Amino acid sequence: MTVRVATLWRYPVKGFSPENLAAVDLLPGETMPFDRAYAIENGPSGFDPAAPLHMPKIKFLCLMKNAGLAALATRFDAATSLFTIADKSGETLAEGRLDTAEGRAAIEAFLAARFADDLRGPPKVLAGGGHSFSDVAKKVLHLVNLETLRAMEADLGVALDPLRFRPNVVVEGLAAHAELDWPRDMPLSIGGLAFEVVKRTERCAATKVNPETAVRDLDLPRHLMQTLGHTDLGVYLRVVTPGRLAVGDELRV
Repeated sequence: MTVRVATLWRYPVKGFSPENLAAVDLLPGETMPFDRAYAIENGPSGFDPAAPLHMPKIKFLCLMKNAGLAALATRFDAATSLFTIADKSGETLAEGRLDTAEGRAAIEAFLAARFADDLRGPPKVLAGGGHSFSDVAKKVLHLVNLETLRAMEADLGVALDPLRFRPNVVVEGLAAHAELDWPRDMPLSIGGLAFEVVKRTERCAATKVNPETAVRDLDLPRHLMQTLGHTDLGVYLRVVTPGRLAVGDELRV
């Protein structure tokens, strides 16, 4: 069976809703452009924009601790850096350009009120000049296999939105769990672009949150441990060659 890219996603602001892409231009050793380019500091983190370093997600607003993020629908305009926060009905709640002090202040003021009970200090929009606020230190793309999710759906008797798992690349046509057998540094090709496997993705409590309802309704890490003996679902990939990745592109191992 042919394995193809089903959907592509990026997350301009860590923890907030993703953007669906038809295609994206990639560079070696980099994330998707603007993927996790921003994060919201939850109390003083020590992050230095002039010398950005990887930090644990707990330093920022994140789904693992702040399920209410899933109740918001956000948009990011890469050309203007305009970030818009709306509710699920589409009503705009706040917006501001993240490349201006005034725009960041507008977003911070909304979040300070909205997440007052979750905050350890004033929220602050952070960026680091090409830094990605990923859950891993390396700049990677996160791949999730639809057939693996369908196997879990059969076990659980419920539908699973792939966005629970925060993928960049969702593929279909690959046997369930086959991606977990890919060894580290294994080369593969998607749409003629070269990638290599970095590691499997260990799932956290963020996957408990339903991205549509913002309710913690399933303990998926526990289910994975009980059924597979680990909490891994998905793999991280490093871009090796530059080029355009698009929905429908074929994956070859």
